[in-house]
Amino acid sequence: MSIKRSPLLDLPGAVEADGLDAGVAAHYGSDLREQRALVRGEGFVDLSHRDVVTISGPDRLTWLHALTSQYFEGLRAGTSTTALLLSPTGHVEHVLYGVDDGETFWLHTEPGAAGALIDWLRMMVFLSRVEINDVTDEYAIVWRPGPAPADGPLTRSGEDSLGGHEVFLPRAELPGFAETVGHPAGVWAYEALRIEAGAPRLGLDTDDRAIPNEVGWLGVGVHLDKGCYRGQETVARVHNLGRPPRRLVRLHLDGSVDHLPAHGYAVRVGEKQVGFVGSAARHHEYGPIALAVVKRNVDPAAVLEVVAEDQPTVTASQELVVDPEVGLHVRARL
Repeated sequence: MSIKRSPLLDLPGAVEADGLDAGVAAHYGSDLREQRALVRGEGFVDLSHRDVVTISGPDRLTWLHALTSQYFEGLRAGTSTTALLLSPTGHVEHVLYGVDDGETFWLHTEPGAAGALIDWLRMMVFLSRVEINDVTDEYAIVWRPGPAPADGPLTRSGEDSLGGHEVFLPRAELPGFAETVGHPAGVWAYEALRIEAGAPRLGLDTDDRAIPNEVGWLGVGVHLDKGCYRGQETVARVHNLGRPPRRLVRLHLDGSVDHLPAHGYAVRVGEKQVGFVGSAARHHEYGPIALAVVKRNVDPAAVLEVVAEDQPTVTASQELVVDPEVGLHVRARL
């Protein structure tokens, strides 16, 4: 993965994040103070490490409608959406966070994901009049709390935008944007709010077996009254029968150790592993929290243990994000 170093890492106090979020600031001195500022509606988060892709052409909406889990036909200009690309067996391969401007569908996705996404999309063009481009070198994503202004750059504000909106900003304007808006916050603050909201990230809160039903993407990234897309059979079958094999939970960690669990730490009940930790953060109100995927039949009231080799065991209570019974009789919102 090619890491783009944000110019905002040169701001006072900036400390670079690592892993999937390398290239932008983890914090600018205090992630807890930065969280509180975001909750007050102040500042912004630099997400310029995310990849940006455009899909233009007169057939783009009908083409995306046929390929993805989302309903694109008749999508009005300025409408934000989330769409999934699934494997033939229903496993989530890509998540597209996008908005159409009337001529082009703009989307952002996980850092480093654009190459594989574009390669697959271009194989599926056939005779459709669409053009797909990686514009990550020209455009960056920043997140701001609160509603988007009526004027200014193109923005996206979906149900999974944490009550804020993402701005598609020309990359060259990042330094000026930071100077104008002020109060930059790092991705640690953003991740804490994302975990609080129960919004999963592909590759952090999922594995290669994840299906939309397990992690709360029904209704958000899947239109439940739409058919005929790759992987639909699995999604529909699990939805019709209910009870997906696993479910996403929010963990409230006991705070007994001075470090957060890393992605992939085992989640156990007694001696039995029942899942894995996805992402974790320190929340300004709730303390250490995390998202985890656990087996559906784990008792929602059970106290869980987070375990890794050569690390102290941490206990955690669980809070439902995905109902264990989710299906037709526990209807996800469209």
